Parts: sequence; C-alpha cells; structure tokens
Amino acid sequence: MANRLEGKVALITGGASGFGKRTAEMFKAEGAVVYISDINQQGGEIVAEEFDLNFLHHDVTNTADWEKVVDDIQGAEGKLNILVNNAGIGFMGDVEATTVEEWDLVHKVDLDSVFYGCKYAIPLMRDSGNGSIVNVSSIAGIVAGHNFAAYNSAKAAVRHLSKSVALHCARTTNLVRCNSIHPVFAKTEMMKSFFANPSDELVQKLEKQIPARSLADVEDVANAILFLASDESKLITGSELVIDGGLSAQ
Repeated sequence: MANRLEGKVALITGGASGFGKRTAEMFKAEGAVVYISDINQQGGEIVAEEFDLNFLHHDVTNTADWEKVVDDIQGAEGKLNILVNNAGIGFMGDVEATTVEEWDLVHKVDLDSVFYGCKYAIPLMRDSGNGSIVNVSSIAGIVAGHNFAAYNSAKAAVRHLSKSVALHCARTTNLVRCNSIHPVFAKTEMMKSFFANPSDELVQKLEKQIPARSLADVEDVANAILFLASDESKLITGSELVIDGGLSAQ
C-alpha cells in the first residue's frame, strides 16, 4: 500500500540517526509531514535536508524544549497525529558498577522524555482528531541482563507507562493510541554506546543468543513503527510489539 500516512503530521525524536532516521524516511515516503528532533543539531539538519524533512533542535530531557517543539508544530501545521518517542541512550553496568549520574541520565533520556512527550503532545493530538504514540523501548525492557541495570529499569518502565497512557487516552478519547516496541540489539549507533567497538566476533556471540540468529536491522524496527503509526493498527493500543527474533520466547 502507498500513502499510508497521507495527511498526517509526525514528530520523531532522536531522528538524526538509527531507527529515527529510517523511520522518518519511511514516513515521508508514505505521505506524512515529518518533523524530526534531536539534540544533535548538525546531524539532524543533514538528515532533514537529505529527505526533505523539518528539523527541530530538542533536548528531550527539558520540559521547556518539549513545550516549544509542540507549539512550533501546532503553529506551523495546526495538528499532530503521530509521536514517536525514539530518543535514547544506554550504558552497560550492573547495579553496583552503575554510577548515580549514569542511572539518572539513562532514566532522564530513556524514560522521563517519554513521559514528557506523551504529556505535552496528547492535548494537540486529541484536538487533531486522531493519533498514534509509538514509544521505542527494547527487548531489555522485557528480558533483564545482569549488566544493564539502568537500561533494563528505564526500558521496562516505558513498557508499563505506555499501557497507562493508552488507558488514559482511551478514557479521554478513542482516537489516540499508545503502544511500545521492543527490538533486540540492532546494528545502530546505539550499539556502540554499549560496546565501544563491536567486533564481528561480538556480533556473532550476540546472534547466537537469538533463535533467528540475527540482530535487528533498522528496517525491521522502522517497519514496525510505521505499522503502529498507520490506521492499519487502529484497534491496537496498550500493547507491545516485540522484534527480537524469538529471544523472549525461550
């Protein structure tokens, strides 16, 4: 199907790279007016120019930035139909090795920003007549690891927050939905935040843990986000879409 997002306005955080970049490209191809936001201004501007998108500089941990981003979109477009809370970071570290500063930062970027995004975008999305919020969590939000204490905690909380948001939206309007997606390790810049130089040997070791014997591609994740953003998923809310090659089924 073509033009699956025709007439819709979308905001994708963390759009300068990885899942956000590929999702923005897909959304544009499917007819949406796309805004990407990122703290990385240079990277965001390059992506915006490459795919003819709109870029907004945005620190997702800052509530004033969220209010400005939503206001800017409302002023320019008059509506917002899709929010993809994609911005995220990660650190490796068990509960003893993780510093308080790392714990706080991971939760601010990976969890608090999702709360802010939902809080500040929902009023405009409700007024826009329909809407879909897609929160990018992780398989780490479902399956824990001993050395991902902060990341596990933040991503698991995103899963449950998404359900709470979905129930709230269903009570206040039946036209705004909220779901989370949970990809396994993927070949993106995020992987380098966990492993400084991911070698072929390390990739093979990770793949052996996955029944499908493959890490996720950005395409796999962007396709899932596109489905949840489109009207094809109009009765899906409060759910999680797991993209893990069978890892969590074991």
